[in-house]
Amino acid sequence: MSNAATNEYRNYIDGEWCASASGAVFENRNPADTTDLVGTFQASTAEDAERAVAAASNAFEEWKRTPISQRAKILNAAADYLEANVDRFADELTREEGKLLSASKGEVRRSAQTLRFYAVEGQTLCGETFPQDDGKMIVYTQREPLGVATVITPWNFPISIPARKIAPALITGNTVVFKPSSEAPMIACRLAEAFDHAGIPKGVFNFITGGSGKIGAPITEPPVVRAISFTGSTAAGEHIHRSVPLTTRTQMELGGKNPLIVMEDADLDKAVTLTVNGGFSLTGQACTGTSRVLVMKGVKEQYLEKLAARVEQLSVGNGLKEGIDLGPLASEKQLENVLGYIAVGKQEARLVCGGERLTGGDFDKGYYVQPTVFTDVTRDMRIAREEIFGPVIAVMEVDSYEQAIAIANDVPYGLSASLVTNDFRYIQRFPLDIEAGTVKVNRTTTGNLVNAPFGGVKKSSTSTFRESGRAGLDFFTQTKTVYLGT
Repeated sequence: MSNAATNEYRNYIDGEWCASASGAVFENRNPADTTDLVGTFQASTAEDAERAVAAASNAFEEWKRTPISQRAKILNAAADYLEANVDRFADELTREEGKLLSASKGEVRRSAQTLRFYAVEGQTLCGETFPQDDGKMIVYTQREPLGVATVITPWNFPISIPARKIAPALITGNTVVFKPSSEAPMIACRLAEAFDHAGIPKGVFNFITGGSGKIGAPITEPPVVRAISFTGSTAAGEHIHRSVPLTTRTQMELGGKNPLIVMEDADLDKAVTLTVNGGFSLTGQACTGTSRVLVMKGVKEQYLEKLAARVEQLSVGNGLKEGIDLGPLASEKQLENVLGYIAVGKQEARLVCGGERLTGGDFDKGYYVQPTVFTDVTRDMRIAREEIFGPVIAVMEVDSYEQAIAIANDVPYGLSASLVTNDFRYIQRFPLDIEAGTVKVNRTTTGNLVNAPFGGVKKSSTSTFRESGRAGLDFFTQTKTVYLGT
């Protein structure tokens, strides 16, 4: 787990907390205050990765035969552990990732809820029987686990995304190798700690940290790895998808460029609230975050005025403090990326508000940027087409619903989209017209239910199996058809 004297956290392989074979570690620092060392973590090697895969492979046969009630008991016990430590774990999550403390508490609780959901839902998974003409034969299907499942997750939701991948994998009888982002390994380590505390058998769940450059291929490319669930950049997802064996099932949840369409009849105060909540919560670092607003020409100026007034009131600071609306960006790399897009936006479009790095006082210790809004944005501009992953919103003027849909669909991504209107004609048409895996009306582009499927279309997903809800169980199981005769 950790060495209290050195604040060093270890890998969890084959039921043991262990150091990397290299002996090397890397630091994880608070993006709100880089003088705050959250912890040091294992810089794992290919040897560590191979050990984790071997442990998972060796544990598979026994785990898949473990009664499902026992698997469910472990998931519930892990959920108990998370809930019992919400305050401590949320504080650590905010320190390592930067999000508001309230959001961190909600994420830890949601992760426990996810474990409990699959502890129950996994026990309802069943096959079918088929009528046929042979009276001395029974034909049915049964669902079976795939084998070793590799789970690779990002830093923006560093416990809730892993939970919604790992829980369905384990409850259906798969064994897991889990690699979190190096930007947020602490809360991932706490999830591993929860499974260890719950008494998960040796090798069933394995946790390793470190750069994917050394351990990515060893945990994705071996034929014994039968499933890979990845959330991250489109480029990384495409690389993994193309490099693995044909027999390996992949589930890739990738980027987004999510539109919010504001119709002329919309409640503009509500539209502004949805824009701010969807675009600036988590400091814009959500794959489903609102990054484009397509607003009707007749209400654009009024909407912009209200939006600018609201955005200028937002408070930026350390997520551990009260009264903060936006925390820092998660890393120096994220800060440089966002500032780069803001510079591009200043050349392409008209800046409405924000657009600067925050400096002075405590701001100098972290990665802070003002929430930013651009307008006079056209569909061919980079800030209208590329995923920024920061608190930057591009406002685009449109003349009609049809034009809004055409522009909304004119990007490589199709993750989430929302429409703000009270007109039933458009409410009814929107789910049919928009190219997105998650479609909302009068709600933010962000957020999804634990018990509902989640995923995108086009380059936002492999469009194979959905995550979350009952669909999450489907990815980790295969169907076997059985003919029993006498």
